[in-house]
Amino acid sequence: MPGLMRSYVAFDLEISKGFPDGVADWRPYRPFGISCAATVADNEQTKLWYSRAADGSPADSMSQENVAELVDYLRTQASSGKTILTWNGVGFDFDILAEESGLATTCMELALNHVDMMFHFFCEKGYLLGLDKAAKGMGLPGKTAGFEGALAPKYWQAGRRNEVLDYVKQDAITTLQLCRAVEKRGSLSWISNTGKSRVMPFRTGWLTVRQAMELPLPDTTWMKQPIKRNKFVGWITG
Repeated sequence: MPGLMRSYVAFDLEISKGFPDGVADWRPYRPFGISCAATVADNEQTKLWYSRAADGSPADSMSQENVAELVDYLRTQASSGKTILTWNGVGFDFDILAEESGLATTCMELALNHVDMMFHFFCEKGYLLGLDKAAKGMGLPGKTAGFEGALAPKYWQAGRRNEVLDYVKQDAITTLQLCRAVEKRGSLSWISNTGKSRVMPFRTGWLTVRQAMELPLPDTTWMKQPIKRNKFVGWITG
């Protein structure tokens, strides 16, 4: 299966300021700032990214300089032949990185050429799947128990920053574990909202965002309000 020899660097970030629960479009509430991020390489080397306050503790938000350092790290890893890996990175993480770093062109290029597993799944099926549901479907531990992404900015602002750092680290680890599990099995398994077991074969391996955008549009006639791919890549394609 193509892509099995890839060397990955998984990536995830958390925002400093949240947005209202249940909103269909979070973009009007930006800028959010970045509280922290995590990268995990295939050799299990994990790195946490955040700015420091004067006393050495994690700062309220990452500085533009520190965010640019993260972008440069991802660019360097990609240039060295590694594949950047995310779950919904093109629709969120790289969009936020572009704004907070001031390096929009670099972030767009990284976003198009990285593997966003959720976007690949969406392009195949036409609907969304959560990271934890996918991980549990593959028999993996999944995300941090009892901690949802919407809690991260609230915890960060409340001073519970070590918990958020642990959370973002586990998300990056789960992302890499899921990628490898799917590659090993040759398929992705999950439990649908109706409680049924579902399986999606991966005949071609994980596709980059650029490659996934070339997939034929799936049949979404059964959906009341199907989501357009532009929801995720519109900030790049216009």
